[in-house]
Amino acid sequence: MEEIVITSTELQFAKDVSNYYPELLTDEAIEFLVSLHQKFNKSRLQLLEERTKRQAQFDLGIAPNFPEETVYTRTAQWKVKNIPEDLRDRRVEITGPVERKMVINALNSGAKTFMADFEDSNAPTWYNCMQGQQNLIDANNRSITYFDSKKGKNYELNKEVAVLLVRPRGLHLNERHLLINGEQASGSLVDFGLYVFHNTKILKERKSAPYFYLPKLEHYTEARWWNEVFSFAEELLDVSDGTFKATVLIETITASFQLDEIIYELKNHIVGLNCGRWDYIFSYIKKFRNHPEYILPDRDQVTMTVPFMDAYSKLVIQRCHKRGILAIGGMAAQIPINNDPVANEAALEKVRLDKEREAKNGHDGTWVAHPGLVPIAMETFNKYMPSANQVVVLREDDRISAADLIAVPKGEITEKGVRKNISVGIMYLESWLRGNGCVAINNLMEDAATAEISRTQVWQWLKFNAMLDDGRKLTSELYQSILDEEVAKIRHLVGEGNLHNTKFEEAIALFDQLVKAEDFEEFLTLKAYDEI
Repeated sequence: MEEIVITSTELQFAKDVSNYYPELLTDEAIEFLVSLHQKFNKSRLQLLEERTKRQAQFDLGIAPNFPEETVYTRTAQWKVKNIPEDLRDRRVEITGPVERKMVINALNSGAKTFMADFEDSNAPTWYNCMQGQQNLIDANNRSITYFDSKKGKNYELNKEVAVLLVRPRGLHLNERHLLINGEQASGSLVDFGLYVFHNTKILKERKSAPYFYLPKLEHYTEARWWNEVFSFAEELLDVSDGTFKATVLIETITASFQLDEIIYELKNHIVGLNCGRWDYIFSYIKKFRNHPEYILPDRDQVTMTVPFMDAYSKLVIQRCHKRGILAIGGMAAQIPINNDPVANEAALEKVRLDKEREAKNGHDGTWVAHPGLVPIAMETFNKYMPSANQVVVLREDDRISAADLIAVPKGEITEKGVRKNISVGIMYLESWLRGNGCVAINNLMEDAATAEISRTQVWQWLKFNAMLDDGRKLTSELYQSILDEEVAKIRHLVGEGNLHNTKFEEAIALFDQLVKAEDFEEFLTLKAYDEI
């Protein structure tokens, strides 16, 4: 990609950047980003290389296990530092992209916290990422407003709002629009760096601080990297070590074998772990993708009650509470179904049962994707968790083994499941390519994690010609037949005359390429990024 020098010999903008956001990318902010890049980008890339090496071990049939070198960390008696007052009660958390109206609605939703997302629910266009930073600055300044011209409605913050947490992009994602010393910047460092640079002072004045969700960690050395990033940035911004706080998403199989280690590496900054259920399923398929004995059934059958998901959820609670931090449960992806009261009631009942299970197990909070689910989640946790949290629930009798964490659930692969994966995968990709990373499909909120499950399952099922419940195998011919039929449905739904106004042609081609590829693509967003 051709670049042009804009600010200095150290930082460049990609040629397709037209808005340089001078109010965000001031000389001081750029200097801060350059410092982070020079200090940490090389080690970030080395950590990604280590992921590749570990995958090679999995491909050889070597299953993940609890690290031998960290036995003392797992068995010693230690705890992390105190949790800030405004993060002690997180019984309901809402998540969503950093789009302006979403930020206002989420902060006003009645949830205890809001995770503003630069990652799985955000398509990382330059506009989305930079405008998202401005939206968060305005939110922290309590000046954010939005006028919806279609509805003729003005949006502004209530007097009482949720506590804000920010999820930067994962370590694997670059910010291709910014080059530092000729290298693409790290999406993680850009998202984190701009947020702390512009918001630390105002948050400190409000007796709070920058709070984060850290995604897709695969090893405790990655937690160590983030801890060093936090401490370095705190020093540059002249605030005390431990000011910034993090909750780590446990959404990879390997991370669930290193919970104590991850907590220990971030002990000056960590306040909790979260069960990122959709990415966790994706990670399971991805890590064991070359082994037919680990094939999962239809996505809808892999719930939090199947053995390996139940085991990991309870282990997160046990290790968090032993170390004095919070264990946050998983996402309810349902959205209200306004035109079908019966279906809506059934969906809400699923949410209630899911949240009841989490609260009874000992989780200190849970996630929802839509403001309409906040009341039922809040009611359920209020019933079973009257105190701010339940760190006192230690689950000391649980004995969860390495085999428990990778046990293959029972279930079937169905034609309906194949069709759903293809349809949802294509529809989500089309929206993502248009710059929208959070999409309501079939009354569920889909993001990159659920799309990853869809395309990864089809890739693995095709690779091994998986047996369907009706006795047929998923051959290339059967896949092509189903793909053609699902594409025809999409064309009919959209209308041939409207297809040129969409990204469906690109999405169909990309999905087909991903599931037919001989070499598995680690993240679909890497393949799709240059298209936005």
